[in-house]
Amino acid sequence: MTRTILHCDLNCFFASVELRERPELKNLPVAVCGDPTSRHGIILAKNEAAKVFGIQTAETVWQARKKCPQLLLLPPHHRAYRDVSREVNALYQEYTDRVEPFGVDESWLDVTAQLPSLGCTTGQELADTLRRRLKAELGLTISVGVSFNKVFAKLGSDYKKPDATTVISPDDVPSIVWPLPVSALLFVGRATRQALEPYGVKTIGDLARFDPNSLEALLGKQGRQLYEYANGLDRDPVALAGTDTAPKSVGSGTTFSHNLTTWDELKAGAAILCDNVAMELRKNAMVCRTLQITVRDPKFKDICRQRPLPSPSQFSRELSAAAMDILKDCWKPGSPVRALTVTAQNLQDQADAFEQVSLFRSVEPDPHHVKQARLDAAMDKIRAKYGKKAIHISAGATLLDHTDKDEIEP
Repeated sequence: MTRTILHCDLNCFFASVELRERPELKNLPVAVCGDPTSRHGIILAKNEAAKVFGIQTAETVWQARKKCPQLLLLPPHHRAYRDVSREVNALYQEYTDRVEPFGVDESWLDVTAQLPSLGCTTGQELADTLRRRLKAELGLTISVGVSFNKVFAKLGSDYKKPDATTVISPDDVPSIVWPLPVSALLFVGRATRQALEPYGVKTIGDLARFDPNSLEALLGKQGRQLYEYANGLDRDPVALAGTDTAPKSVGSGTTFSHNLTTWDELKAGAAILCDNVAMELRKNAMVCRTLQITVRDPKFKDICRQRPLPSPSQFSRELSAAAMDILKDCWKPGSPVRALTVTAQNLQDQADAFEQVSLFRSVEPDPHHVKQARLDAAMDKIRAKYGKKAIHISAGATLLDHTDKDEIEP
């Protein structure tokens, strides 16, 4: 049976929630941002009026104001966004029990089994119903993609904004999906796009026609997965509402209070971020096999490098050691560093993790790992009682402040 999957994406979510309380600003250029007086003053969201001026998410406030001097800035209210997100997903659950959030402002819905009983003959009809209800009851708009799998449903919600429905059927794939840039495909980031570019892969169609074995040799397991995505072979189910889905990656990043120029500063900053990542891995009972480091300079140029770990890990010191090895290869001594992000990738359940043991090695638990596990567990207990920043694995905590960004990618 062909599935009917919806991907619902709240338009300009943070800005839309703020403007519900400030309707007089609705038609003016508005952006939600961090503290504009600090180095963390970046655009978190903008309304449609601000988009006209080319305002982009994640650019600095001063860059945005150069484009639009009259831009109005509002502070974020993250608790309100979480509350509204719960309201929206509760509304979705009136139609199906398979509602899988993807961040705070996006959700997949599988309505395959429910359509006949909902009085809707097509997924598009239900999508239009959801758009009308959200606008009338919550004062918010959504863009909805309707397709036969999750990946193409998300492509549909991105295809036309705001307040629109886009249907991608199997027959639509060559005309709608394949001409899109490869970066439009789920999980194709900048590093993957750059890895594919020398091979002439610029569109999703190019990726769909690429030899899958060659893709796997180039990108590992991700290559095979992306080939399947491009060809509409995604079979990933939509999770039941309330089900905790395993994260695909865990990251922690920050913009430092001043540019880092020495190895000791960079080492201290990276150690804290690795500690944050390790703590989240343990909280999710997961280990990672790959560590990625992104270094940003004062001109906002990013260098992104990743490296497989010798064995799956959730230990702060092991992640920190791997981060140091990566930084030694990609950082030129003395070069200023504005921001740093550490991301754990290629995750798996802690219980399923294994390490290939040498024939000449004892099968007894590694004493170093036992000691490290006890240390990390003790630190986790202290943080649980006194707060996340009560203790760190390394000195240098003053490099970070309350705007540090910890992310778990679903």
